This record gives sequence, C-alpha cells and structure tokens, in this order.
Amino acid sequence: MESVWTGFMLSLSLCLDLGIVNVAILRTALQQGGHVAFALGVGSAVGDMVYFTMAVLGAATLAAWRPFRFCLWVFGSVTLLWMAWRMIHAVLHPKALDLSEPAGRLGYRTALLTGIGLAVASPTSILWFAAVGGSVIASSARQGKLVAFAGGFGLGGVMFSTTLAYGAAALRRVGGTVFVRTISFASAILFLYFAVRVFLAGLKEFVR
Repeated sequence: MESVWTGFMLSLSLCLDLGIVNVAILRTALQQGGHVAFALGVGSAVGDMVYFTMAVLGAATLAAWRPFRFCLWVFGSVTLLWMAWRMIHAVLHPKALDLSEPAGRLGYRTALLTGIGLAVASPTSILWFAAVGGSVIASSARQGKLVAFAGGFGLGGVMFSTTLAYGAAALRRVGGTVFVRTISFASAILFLYFAVRVFLAGLKEFVR
C-alpha cells in the first residue's frame, strides 16, 4: 500500500506543474466541457506512462551501477529543490493563465491523442523524468514494488485529470491568481517531500 501511495504522490508532483498539458485541459474544459477535457487528461496520463516505462527500462539496466545511482541522487535532489523553488516563486508571483486562445473543437479520440502528444512533448515532463522520476522509480524497481508503484502513479494522473477537467468545467472560472497560488503551493510541498526522500535515501546509501 505504501508503494501505491508513493507512486500516487509522485504522479501528483508531476501533474501539479502549470505547464502546457494543464493549460490545454483548462482551455478544453472551459470551451467544450468536462468530458472532452477528461479525455485529453487521460491521454496525458498515458503519455506520462510512456516516460515511466522508459525510466523503468533504463533503471533496470543501470540501477546496479553505483556511479549511475550516485549521479541520479545528486541530480534528482538538486532538480527537486529547483522545482520546489520554482513553485514557491509562482506562489509569491503568480502568472496569469491565458485561457482565451481558441483550443479548437476536439472529438474524444482526438483529445486522447492530443493529450498523449502534449505529455510526451512537454519540456517539464522530459526534465522531470530524467531527474526526479529516474531516482524514485529506480528505487522502487530495486525494492521489487514496481507494479504497485506504477498503479499508484497511473491512478494519480487519472484522478488529477478528472478533478481538473470537471472542476474547471463546473466553475468555468479557474484562471485567477488564487487558483495559481493554490496549485503552486501544493506542488512546492510535494517537490520538497520528494527532495527530502531522495536525499535521505542517497545519504543512507553513499554516506556511511
């Protein structure tokens, strides 16, 4: 159960970033309603699982190499702290979300494929999986808890997409600074949590 929860929280730390995927979900929800936005969000969760699988395959090959684990530890810890600071900055200086640009009319299948494409192309996702995901996923792979961890990770993405899509469709006005500050603050807390988790795990392994 702990692995499911860890995967779930890790997924949220990725989903809470105010990047191109979340803006696309918000635009679609405001213009076409929750159902189409949800399909786009599910597509983004599938795209995240593509990177998740790539991280697992890479971790399975390289996790046994101590210098690789050391680099993941340092790079992952630093990147998590940088992302946490980025979210704290967004709390103090919230950016306005431009939801006025037309998103175009999407069918359910097109929305699903669009979500996959946006997740795979997102610079934030690439950086996150290269640094953060590699560290935490490699640890779960070594502990033999990958299936439960992956289940929690996928569940987190789908639940976040559901909440954002239908919440935005219901409220119709979620682009204000209060929304930005709230989601940025929650993201900062999650990034700090995983920064401590990754740092302490590496400290235990490499500093005896």
